[in-house]
Amino acid sequence: MQNTYVLTLSCHDVKGIVAAVTGFLAKHNGFIIESAQFGDASTGRFFLRIEFSILADIPHFRQAFQAEIADIFAMQWKLRDTSHKMKVLVMVSRYGHCLNDLLHRVASGNLAVEIPVVVSNHNDFRGLVEWYKIPFHYLPIEAGKKAEQEAKIKEISEQHEVDLVVLARYMQVLSPDLCDYLAGNAINIHHSFLPGFKGAKPYHQAFDRGVKLIGATAHYVTSDLDEGPIIEQEVARVDHAHKPEALEAIGRDTECVVLARAIKYHSEQRVLINGNKTVVFR
Repeated sequence: MQNTYVLTLSCHDVKGIVAAVTGFLAKHNGFIIESAQFGDASTGRFFLRIEFSILADIPHFRQAFQAEIADIFAMQWKLRDTSHKMKVLVMVSRYGHCLNDLLHRVASGNLAVEIPVVVSNHNDFRGLVEWYKIPFHYLPIEAGKKAEQEAKIKEISEQHEVDLVVLARYMQVLSPDLCDYLAGNAINIHHSFLPGFKGAKPYHQAFDRGVKLIGATAHYVTSDLDEGPIIEQEVARVDHAHKPEALEAIGRDTECVVLARAIKYHSEQRVLINGNKTVVFR
């Protein structure tokens, strides 16, 4: 029986990359299901995503690809078995709309990932999480003990073999050390188009400015607060009749949709980081 894999890669953009990769797959009897590519003229980088089926000795396949293709083009590349559901650690504070949405999407089969554990610095959503029969870890932030708390997050992540960490309105700033540890594998949802309306009560700020569009942004976590590479964004049109509470309700729905899309794209290896930006093969 053939298995399906996704190959993603990036390298300096030169002639012959696609021919070399597809020729390699043909040589190993791989059947291409989906392919997308992008050459960024501004950076000179090339990006490729290929989904294919194959019956092969995968360790040998990896070694051969590294030696025959990747080394020649100095590629950064990943190969993922699509039968493996990505394991997602969700972190939350006291806004539970994104957490609730993700739990429902996963349980109903609308988001093909696994949530093996939830971490929070508050106990508010223990009952919700445990209703889904998922372990809940309460890790409060105590004065002078943030490093100890983040060490427990790393430990839980490794214990559950987590592939991705999602900050589902986790209202704490991660240390540079934890950001580096999670680099490229942590997604945050922000309640605006960055960098607008930072800080407390963003929807009240939006109301005071009389905005006509509100939105949400999902991005990778970096040590530069809310400035990581953007994965997905969405907007909703509003007007003068919307009070702050109405803006917040609309905004929360938008946040849920944007975060779910970003997780889907990441889990399907459709997102490649391109410096401070991303290439997203939808």
